[in-house]
Amino acid sequence: MSSVPPVHPSPRPAVVPPAREAQTFAGESLLVRYVNFVKLPHTLFALPFALLGVLAASRIEPVAPREVFLVILAFSAARWAAMGFNRIADRSFDARNPRTRDRELPQGSLSLTQAWVSVVVAAAIFLVAAGSLNPLCLLLSPVALAWILLYSLSKRFTWWPHLWLGVSLAMAPVGGYLAVTGRWSDPHWMLAAISTGVATWVAGFDIFYALPDAGFDRAEGLRSAVVRLGEPRAILLAKGLHGVTIPALAAFGYAAGFGVWYYAGLVLAAAILAYEHQLVRPGDLSRLDAAFFTMNGVMSVVVFGFALLDRVVG
Repeated sequence: MSSVPPVHPSPRPAVVPPAREAQTFAGESLLVRYVNFVKLPHTLFALPFALLGVLAASRIEPVAPREVFLVILAFSAARWAAMGFNRIADRSFDARNPRTRDRELPQGSLSLTQAWVSVVVAAAIFLVAAGSLNPLCLLLSPVALAWILLYSLSKRFTWWPHLWLGVSLAMAPVGGYLAVTGRWSDPHWMLAAISTGVATWVAGFDIFYALPDAGFDRAEGLRSAVVRLGEPRAILLAKGLHGVTIPALAAFGYAAGFGVWYYAGLVLAAAILAYEHQLVRPGDLSRLDAAFFTMNGVMSVVVFGFALLDRVVG
C-alpha cells in the first residue's frame, strides 16, 4: 500500500500592521495629548521663514523684542488653529484610515469639545497677537485665518490642496515682514519671491506626504495631485515645484540685500532637497519615513540660520 504524505497547511502570510504616525510624544497628560493633536513640533517647518521675514525687515526698520515675540505667538497660534480644525474636519476619514486611526479624536483621547475649545482659543490668540502689531496686520489677520482654516476642506473640491497649503505657509514670511514695517516691500516683488519659494517648497513636500494615502483618498473620493496624476507624475510635479524653490529664495535674498552667507545656506538647502528626491521613486516609498519629513524642518532652519549669520557678520 502506498503511503500518502501528510499534507501540511501552508503558513499564513505575516500580516504587517500599518505603521502609526511618527513624531508623537509618549504620555497621557492633557498637555501631551494636545501637543500630539496638532503635531506641535511641525511648527518648525515654517516658523523660521516667518522669522526670515522679520530679519529682512530689520534692514530697514528697527525690530523690538516685543515684535519678535508677537510674530512667534501669532504664527504658532495660527498653526494650532489650522491643524486643530484639520483634525476636526477629517476625523471621520482619520477613523477609517489605518495610518491615522490612532489620532486623538478617532481614539477618543481628546473629545470633540476639547478640540474645538483649543481651536477657538488659538484663533483668538492669533487675532489678538496680529492686531497688536500694527493696523495692517489687524486688517489682514481675519483673511489669513480664513484661508488657512479652509485648507482643511480643500481636498473635497480641488485636486491641488498642496498648493493651498503652500500659500497658507507662504503667508508666514510676509506676515513677519509686515509685522515690523507695516507696509509692503520695496521692491514690491521681494515678498512675492519669498512667498513663491515657501509655497513651492511646502507644496512639493506635501505631495510626498500624500503618496502613502493615495489608495485611501481615491476610495473615499478625496482629491490630491497624487490621485489626479498618479504616483510617477505627482513625484515629477514635486520635483518641478522644488526646482522653483531655490531660485525664488535666491531672488528674495538679492532683493533683501543678503550676502554670501545667505547663499551658502541656499546651497545647503538645495542639497537637502536633492537628497530628499533621491530617496523617493515611483513604486518605492520605503524611505518615505519620519526622517524624510524631518529634513524639511532642517532645511528651513538652515536657510534662516545662514540668513541670520549673514545679517550679524555682514
